[in-house]
Amino acid sequence: MKTSNPNRIADLMRESMTIERAMEEAIQETLRSHKLMGDPIVIWRDGKVVWVPPEQIELAEEANGPPTNGPTSRSK
Repeated sequence: MKTSNPNRIADLMRESMTIERAMEEAIQETLRSHKLMGDPIVIWRDGKVVWVPPEQIELAEEANGPPTNGPTSRSK
């Protein structure tokens, strides 16, 4: 049986967190874009496809305040 290398596991966990953070930023950027352009989004809710109008799109920054760093805090 092969033993796990703790350093490799730590590396994988860091990569995983980086990937998750990048995906969350991409999702928020896409939601922000749809909201600003007035385009609805489509989500899966309670086993059904639901259209969400732009005025009902919720952004993480609206709930948590504006981001303080990272690519989503840049001015446009």
